[in-house]
Amino acid sequence: MVDQQLRPALLVERALVPAERLTPAGERILSAASTLFYAYGVRAVGVDAIADAAEVTKKTLYDRFGSKDRLIAAYLEERNRQWHAFLDAQLARRAPSGPEDVIVALFAALGEWMEESQRGCGFINASIELAAPDHPAMPVIVGQKQWMRAEFVAQAELAGFAEVEELADRLLLLHEGALVSYRVMPQAPEVALRAAGDLLAGWPRA
Repeated sequence: MVDQQLRPALLVERALVPAERLTPAGERILSAASTLFYAYGVRAVGVDAIADAAEVTKKTLYDRFGSKDRLIAAYLEERNRQWHAFLDAQLARRAPSGPEDVIVALFAALGEWMEESQRGCGFINASIELAAPDHPAMPVIVGQKQWMRAEFVAQAELAGFAEVEELADRLLLLHEGALVSYRVMPQAPEVALRAAGDLLAGWPRA
């Protein structure tokens, strides 16, 4: 993390083997599933299509991931790792001068992320399809959003803002609203960036 300003304030326990320990076949399965799940939805894509795209048998898929539900969780964990790596790179490039600038940079990075993720937020998309609260992917989805909120809280505290919990709630709603609105409002990340800047400018200090 850049100067320890962006840090994982909440770590989600991983029940699955981390991606770096996958076999080559496992990597192909996860890569194929990630592409198909994001493009078509986690419910619409069957294990036959994933196995065919990964050039493995269904037995290999089940041997490695146990079930389609656990593969969905692995897909979202991998997407979360990519999101964190992207934020690290963005902050390194933008070099924010302080915690308030880190918050602004998190919003500024969102527009570039969405240029490569034009079907919206993979976590929100999956949460809509996965109604069962005990689905293996739900802790990953909830944890990703909680991490984002916790980071807003941490940066707001460092910046000396008052009522940091309320501020973090509002920032998270702006951030998530931009993700949800992107497909029908491509300028949503830019609007959210301006709104976040206005919110910070008018927020009381501790």
